[in-house]
Amino acid sequence: MLKIRLKRLGAKKQPSYRIIVINSTTKREGRPIQELGFYNPKTKEMKFDKAAAQEWISKGAQPTERVQYLIKHCKEDGTLDYKKKETVKLSKKALAKKQAEEEAKAQAEAEAKAAAEAPAEEAPAEETPAEEASAEA
Repeated sequence: MLKIRLKRLGAKKQPSYRIIVINSTTKREGRPIQELGFYNPKTKEMKFDKAAAQEWISKGAQPTERVQYLIKHCKEDGTLDYKKKETVKLSKKALAKKQAEEEAKAQAEAEAKAAAEAPAEEAPAEETPAEEASAEA
């Protein structure tokens, strides 16, 4: 069975990988049938031949889980479509403070909305001076 998997290269704690098609019984650093590209997880740099990978998959090659992810997030030009996560982890105190601020802000908005609606509903029909004069007469 053919596999599309990563072949590790690079120095200790500095990995880079080649994306290769290889027989599943061959060792990781064995001779590949075809090289499809490379991937560097540290810099998120990737160059990949997506068309060739799809062709091998149609022939029955099985991509590994990581290679499937790379195929899915690969642009048409072969680069990685990577979006850095924007979430920031906060301490318990900072999280509680942030929630309190959000609740106060929501309460202030609700009060402002209620105050804006109240005068429109409770506004009595005031008579104009001309109407007052005709009412007295």
